[in-house]
Amino acid sequence: MTEWKVPYQEFRTIHSAIRPELEAAWKRVMDRDWFILGEEDRAFEQAFAAYSGAKYCVGVGNGLDALRLILLARGIGPGDEVLVPANTFIASVLAISYVGAVPVLVDPDPETALMTPEGAEKRITPRTKAIMPVHLYGRIAEMEGFEALARAHGLMLVEDAAQAHGATRNGRRAGALGDAAGFSFYPGKNLGALGDAGCVTTDNPELAERVRSLANYGSTQKYHHDEVGVNSRLDELQAALLLAKLPHLEEWVAERRRIAALYEAGLRNPKIRLLKKDAGNGYHIFPVLTDRRDALLSRLEDLGIHAQVHYPIPVHLQKAYRDLGYRRGDFPAAEKLAETEISLPLYPGMREEQIQYVLDVLNRF
Repeated sequence: MTEWKVPYQEFRTIHSAIRPELEAAWKRVMDRDWFILGEEDRAFEQAFAAYSGAKYCVGVGNGLDALRLILLARGIGPGDEVLVPANTFIASVLAISYVGAVPVLVDPDPETALMTPEGAEKRITPRTKAIMPVHLYGRIAEMEGFEALARAHGLMLVEDAAQAHGATRNGRRAGALGDAAGFSFYPGKNLGALGDAGCVTTDNPELAERVRSLANYGSTQKYHHDEVGVNSRLDELQAALLLAKLPHLEEWVAERRRIAALYEAGLRNPKIRLLKKDAGNGYHIFPVLTDRRDALLSRLEDLGIHAQVHYPIPVHLQKAYRDLGYRRGDFPAAEKLAETEISLPLYPGMREEQIQYVLDVLNRF
């Protein structure tokens, strides 16, 4: 295992600071002797709904299932189309494929890396049933425009909020800006479990109950199955750990914003570009762009800085989606992002000297 001077991510600092709370959460679950669909799950759902500003939260197994269950609950399936950005993590698109619908890709705005209402509107057809903006890197998409577009065309509006815990837009948090939102609590997220976990937030009680039923084998009463469901439930241990972490989320997001501001102020290399600033950004990922991406990655690695790339192959060029019929050049902004993006280390607990070291290396490149 490489010993990095600056790791991409590190959990020890935040976990050490709240270790008694995490251990108490673990002990509650063990002492209660109840591990699926219990008090911890219900408590976390209520707390996260309140935090997000949504009326309902349903815990599920992971972020991919959250999006898939939203689409299933609305009856979206074979023959339907769902608009989604071409530069997202593949889980956004897999959720559409898993319900039998067709993902229709949209090129993002190169200044924000986000799908826009204007770009989405050009891709609407009579078969379009939903729009799925992705709050990429922690930046919330232009939801007011998407809301107007969805209303004008009678479409469902689904937030892929897997990277947007704590992000805001016009004073509102991710998770309460569409018909429903899917969150991932993968360990590396701003609010991360100690394993896989996810949830759905919505203001629609019928949608929430259908997601809950579908995630529990299509059942609301034991051994009574009203429809064909799946097994995707937030287990009690992960719910308890997330419940212990949630009160600290705002502090952690504030720390991410502070580090991001230092990067933004200190970067002075004209060969390295930043995306357009966004005051509500939760900074799950801090991307920089350069036409010499591979050379810079190599330099960072040689000097002990662990950077990553999100995402080097856009969805339309993945082997899994050859059948969509897209070719290189069809989504130039997504392709340019895939060729030029580097994600810098950013996590609560980064030391000032680590931040300055990264900046020094970038500015000398």
